[in-house]
Amino acid sequence: MRLLLVEDDAGLGASLKTNLEKQGFAVDWQDNGVDGQFMGEQEPYDAIVLDLGLPRRPGLEVLRNWRGGGLKTPVLILTARDAWHEKVEGFQAGADDYLGKPFHVEELIARLNALIRRASGVVRPDLQSNGLELDDSRQCVRTLDGRDIELTGTEFRLLRYFMLHPGRILSKSQLAEHVYDYDSDKDSNVIEVYVRRLRQKLGDDLIETRRGQGYVFGAGGMGSA
Repeated sequence: MRLLLVEDDAGLGASLKTNLEKQGFAVDWQDNGVDGQFMGEQEPYDAIVLDLGLPRRPGLEVLRNWRGGGLKTPVLILTARDAWHEKVEGFQAGADDYLGKPFHVEELIARLNALIRRASGVVRPDLQSNGLELDDSRQCVRTLDGRDIELTGTEFRLLRYFMLHPGRILSKSQLAEHVYDYDSDKDSNVIEVYVRRLRQKLGDDLIETRRGQGYVFGAGGMGSA
């Protein structure tokens, strides 16, 4: 999953980026409202963490501009702990959730996972699909017979995106955009390598290749990258 973090506090921003990446997110970090708004409009994020007290353009204005332009990405706003009016204004501007400062990063991660699941139409508190259950905290996957299969960071991000979108045709470029951050080399051919690795670990018939289109997770067909 790919996140946009808009936070002007250098220490907090760096800490959040590190912790979110450890939890399997690809993170782009901007420290002001102007650049944050631009990145939110231009890049395909799965969720956005937005501080309200930003330089150059306030967070509420950024959020209103996003929603006014039709951006539907889930947005979690960060507010001062006692600024209840900011929470109200944030929801009125189109926020999906909020978290008051200071906060525990574990709560932020839990809220982000919930937002992403809901945006993908998943109502369960855990992510299950096609006989697999994803363990976000351990970044592994469990099979129906109770086996835990270890995943690399990229394999975990790729499988999570597949499991959030079962039965849909996902192009290589689309997958690359949601697995890697802005500064990474988004070579869509590398996706073939990681799809092959997931098949080796989970079975050849779990991810079907649609020639000239991409991949379908859980379609029940056979394919090779």
